[in-house]
Amino acid sequence: MPLHRWKIGLVSALVGALVMPTQAVADTRPTAVVSLGDSAMSGEGAGDYEPGTRGENGNWCHRSTRSMIHRTQLADRTFNLACSGADSANVSLADTTHYTEGSQAKRLIDIAKLNRVTTVVVQVGANDEPAFADTVVSCIKEWFNPFSPGCAPRLRQQWPARLVAMAPRVETALADVRSAMRQAGYADSSYALVLTSYASPLTEKMDPLLHGPQGCPFKLADGKYGRTEAVPQFNEALRGVASRAGVRFLDFSRATENREACSGGGDASREWQRRVTVDPYALVFGGLDAVGIHLAQESFHPNAAAHAQLGGCITQFVRSGSGSARCLAGSDGNLTAVS
Repeated sequence: MPLHRWKIGLVSALVGALVMPTQAVADTRPTAVVSLGDSAMSGEGAGDYEPGTRGENGNWCHRSTRSMIHRTQLADRTFNLACSGADSANVSLADTTHYTEGSQAKRLIDIAKLNRVTTVVVQVGANDEPAFADTVVSCIKEWFNPFSPGCAPRLRQQWPARLVAMAPRVETALADVRSAMRQAGYADSSYALVLTSYASPLTEKMDPLLHGPQGCPFKLADGKYGRTEAVPQFNEALRGVASRAGVRFLDFSRATENREACSGGGDASREWQRRVTVDPYALVFGGLDAVGIHLAQESFHPNAAAHAQLGGCITQFVRSGSGSARCLAGSDGNLTAVS
């Protein structure tokens, strides 16, 4: 064979080898789901908090081993980055510190590099302008005043504006979660990003005389306002955020319906929301720093039974592929994701 033809053949073979499609390298990292957010997602109220988050050295994140993300059946591993009291800035990539911990989105980057994250669940907004915890405390104060009309008339005027102010902050947090995942090498379409709303802890369906001593010192009209107006409006504001951000939305607003705090009267065993709860272990782990709000930090949060149900609903929702759904109790009493 002439030398020039041999050279041409060799070059052709090399070029062919270079342009041949290569088989994709399998991703052998363990799969994972990750949660970010505040107390409702951290597992506040579910008990069995991770060491280091029980008040030690000022960390009151109260991340529960029973939190809803750990009750999902979606991946090999589950990671809970949520922290009690966190707001949208603490979830975002901003340089913030809350209960000694930095940005949740920044920590997500490291987890997403070491694992193949398939789902990220975010629940945040209550500690922004809605100031949910402070609002609950203000309503409790109204209960002690027999001449007060309650907190509902005042909140009915303020609540819509608070939600409007909150929305862009949650949108920023979601955009930063997207950015964190991109920094970890993920395309937006390669995982599910889910925003959830909140379940109502209150109801007017309580013992009309004994509900205060039973652990729910609220005026019945305020309980009704919270269940039928404040929480549904909050839910719709977050639904709008999810739509504008292009993420999936899971509606928790009715998830604990008929199982709210004190809905069981003298029997709290069937309830999924905590009543006023004083935790003596807060003093054990947090010392004198626990005196005050930390002693009652678990109050009016979903309990372990609720987190098991919510985790099951998240699992159903993510597997369904639907863009939005509601967590509602089925005929068997268990939560179901209803599109």
